[in-house]
Amino acid sequence: MRNDDFNDFIRILKEKNDIVEVIGSYVKLERRGYSYWACCPFHHEKTPSFSINAADRYYHCFGCGVSGDVIGFVKAYENVDFAHAVQILAARAGLEVPAYDDRAAEEAAEKKKKRDRLSSLMRDAARFYLNNLYSGRAEAHTQYIVKRGLLPSTAKKFGLGASLDYNGLPAHLLAHGYTAEECVESGACVKTEEGRLIDAEGERLIIPIINHMDEVVAFGGRLLKPSDRAKYKNTRETLLFNKSKNLYNINLVKKEKRAGGLASLIMVEGYMDAISLWQAGFRNVVASMGTSLTKEQARLAKRYTDTVFISYDGDFAGQKANLRGLEILKEEGIKVRVVPLPDGLDPDDVIKTQGEEGYRRCLDAAMPLIDFRLLAVQRKYDLQKADEARDFVREAMPILREAESEAEREVLMKKVSQATGISLSALQRDLESAPSPAKAPPAAPVAAKDDGADGYMKAARYVLAACLLSKPYATECDLSAYDFFDEAHRTIAAYVTEGRRNGRVRPSGLFDLMSAEGELSEILNLDYGDNLDGAQAQKYFRDCLAVLERRTIEAKMGAAQELFLKAESPQEKRDALMRIKEYTERLSAIKKQSGGRE
Repeated sequence: MRNDDFNDFIRILKEKNDIVEVIGSYVKLERRGYSYWACCPFHHEKTPSFSINAADRYYHCFGCGVSGDVIGFVKAYENVDFAHAVQILAARAGLEVPAYDDRAAEEAAEKKKKRDRLSSLMRDAARFYLNNLYSGRAEAHTQYIVKRGLLPSTAKKFGLGASLDYNGLPAHLLAHGYTAEECVESGACVKTEEGRLIDAEGERLIIPIINHMDEVVAFGGRLLKPSDRAKYKNTRETLLFNKSKNLYNINLVKKEKRAGGLASLIMVEGYMDAISLWQAGFRNVVASMGTSLTKEQARLAKRYTDTVFISYDGDFAGQKANLRGLEILKEEGIKVRVVPLPDGLDPDDVIKTQGEEGYRRCLDAAMPLIDFRLLAVQRKYDLQKADEARDFVREAMPILREAESEAEREVLMKKVSQATGISLSALQRDLESAPSPAKAPPAAPVAAKDDGADGYMKAARYVLAACLLSKPYATECDLSAYDFFDEAHRTIAAYVTEGRRNGRVRPSGLFDLMSAEGELSEILNLDYGDNLDGAQAQKYFRDCLAVLERRTIEAKMGAAQELFLKAESPQEKRDALMRIKEYTERLSAIKKQSGGRE
């Protein structure tokens, strides 16, 4: 397929996937006039600032600045590349994705082909491990599964398998037509220093890691013999697998949500904790595969629920490094509750010793994140010592300030008072005397000034925003008359100019030409409230045009002065001087029109 034909397909794809319907299938929308609004799915906010322009078919968040069309949204929300997003939308619309020969598209197609090949390899590897487990030769593996209290049905549900040695898997994959390079690129195999291909998870119990698209993307392996090697080991990060963007068991959680909804997620550290809880009836469990949570994992979790119960080991409160991970969840708009477990026990231990009811009691005792943060600080100090009690109070004050209500703050202060013996009134005085950071309200521009590079950028953005969004006072503005010194600005100006010739300027068309981040986001940000509307906006637009005109003339004057210096004949010097005189007069006129403002 030619590039033009593929572009036609993309146009049809966007038309058949109404952006409001697509985004509305992921997040709750509220209609206001001709726009739809929601709390942004890409950052934490309580007041909706994520807007969908249904007529022009694009979205923009006035809080974090993300923008895009329907393909861009699916890419960002599903955490997939362009080709994969197109496939998702094509399936939704009942369209078949054609082959195409555009160079960039060819590269994307080649990447997809490689990805599909590696995905097929990992699926075949998972089947190989599964067959090993039931071959009668994996006694140590089956004994370990029994020892962990896992039922055969549970082992099958999670696709547990067995690596019997270091040579079986590579031999199997090579026999099925995969190359040695593909075996290594998938992460399933590694090469020794001697160049021999071996199983990356040799002689371990195998736990397939499956993403939210039901693809086997990696393997976790559990050693069965005493060794100085790591007990658990993941295959390395690859084209398929990025640990920071995955949650273990998210595939079954996705099915659970589709089947009947999902009120919350339980997040544990390891695979076995997740499998044990799932078997005990807690089907909303995922594992972070480590305790340092990332924004990508938080956003993945938020697709399914806005409440997460953190259920790490019993000594988790003492692990200061992990607090940042919980803050990331909160920043993404997730309500975080921390499950207290007996010291030294993990969720699997609780299930084994106290059963389902014992673990449910732990869930019922889950504390809000702010309470957990206080507990983590408290455990650092011996509160029987007066100096350490004062240190605890000093460190607790910033946490108390973050309470979302006076009632919550009062309850927390009572806890601090009871723990330290310091009176509530004294704690209240300390809280009131501590300086609080002042927040300056954002100020809207009231007049455009040519105050250097920053002033020029503001003026250029405003002019381009008004023209791109077809404000009535900007329809006669000829953008080709001005020099734009930023490449993104030049792209937008050219797009608007061409669009006017064709009779329609649609902002969403820019997402096919340039990044939705950076300058395009800054320009779309101006379409908020009355920034671009009303008499004041029209006056500001004229001021901005004057700034652009001045900068354009100054650039031309600079070029003329350079020509004068390089001129080799009297006539060339006279021509350059005439231009310099003309530009000087035009600058003077602009200054008078602006009332002498610089």
